[in-house]
Amino acid sequence: MPVFVKKLLTWGFVAFLIYFVAFRPNGAAQMFKTIGGALMAMFQGFGDFLTSLMT
Repeated sequence: MPVFVKKLLTWGFVAFLIYFVAFRPNGAAQMFKTIGGALMAMFQGFGDFLTSLMT
């Protein structure tokens, strides 16, 4: 993929995030809570797996 296209997509994504947070702060907060919860669940499962290997 050409460098220009990557830069364009990256800046477009950043602009969308700024717009989303500025005009839909409740929706943005809920989305980040959901993503954070999913990441925490994944790391908890990974930790449980490693714990079960050690016992």
